[in-house]
Amino acid sequence: MNGNIITVEHLSHAYGDLQAVRNISFTVKKGEIFSFLGPNGAGKSTAISVLITLLSLQQGTVTIAGYDLKENPNGIRRSIGIVFQEITLDRDMNVRETLEFHGRLYNIPHDERKKRTQNLLELVELEDKADVLTRHLSGGMKRRLEIARGLMTRPEVLFLDEPTIGLDPQTRMRVWEYLEEVNRAGTTIFLTTHYMDEADHLSDEIAIIDHGKIIVTGTPDTLKNTLGEDLIVIASDQNERAAEILSVMDGVKEVTIRNDELLIMVTGDGSVHLPVFIQELSRHEIQINSVNLKKPSMDDVFLHYTGRGLRAEETDNGTKEQKRRG
Repeated sequence: MNGNIITVEHLSHAYGDLQAVRNISFTVKKGEIFSFLGPNGAGKSTAISVLITLLSLQQGTVTIAGYDLKENPNGIRRSIGIVFQEITLDRDMNVRETLEFHGRLYNIPHDERKKRTQNLLELVELEDKADVLTRHLSGGMKRRLEIARGLMTRPEVLFLDEPTIGLDPQTRMRVWEYLEEVNRAGTTIFLTTHYMDEADHLSDEIAIIDHGKIIVTGTPDTLKNTLGEDLIVIASDQNERAAEILSVMDGVKEVTIRNDELLIMVTGDGSVHLPVFIQELSRHEIQINSVNLKKPSMDDVFLHYTGRGLRAEETDNGTKEQKRRG
């Protein structure tokens, strides 16, 4: 990887009185998969819409593939591919025509356009659907076609807004495989997602975003390791008292109460600490109802940094406003 292909500094964007993005700064290295992880309404779609030039740059600076967004938006458009959250295929075109038409829009020469179309059909395994109208494709096939369309111009950066939303688990995993293959071929990938497993599986770097702000950025392993090597979950009949006792014990990084349980972040091997914790709580006559020892997950990371779980059903006001604006 050679330096940063995306640099964003102090980006903010508002819809009237609604501040959707709040002074965010980040970089994306060339050749990596970078993810915005956050719930609907966090500002993910608004931020990515500014980067791909669909929304105006109100405040801040953005550089993509060496082009300044304010000074040369056309340069950015020539350097990127886009897969939108909503399906945007022409229902009256077949699969091959969809790719061909996109190539013509970008003035790709005829022979090269034919070659790329065939290669992309093979990549997303739609060769046998080449003459099928897009209206007759399954949701997973439509998503795969949109990924192929986004790659038609051989972009330096491929932007994907919630690329697997609404897909079944098997199709989601297949889309992940396509994206990893595209990335191995040299394309930088920037995606937004509210799926913890998606961000964890695909990303070289994750930025957790909530209420329009970037809360923390790091690799999946780095983010999970900030919570400790192991997590111990204990439910007791006196959680607040148990938290006071455990929080001052050796090896404890932090104790929080969540959903009537104690979440205990520890240093080192949790299986070594656990018997000591149980013994100490029993000594104080605190009844233990359940115990669980586990490795930190991205769900735990998100909860730790935001103080709440990731709820997919929240309303994405920024996206709705964007749709109203067309």
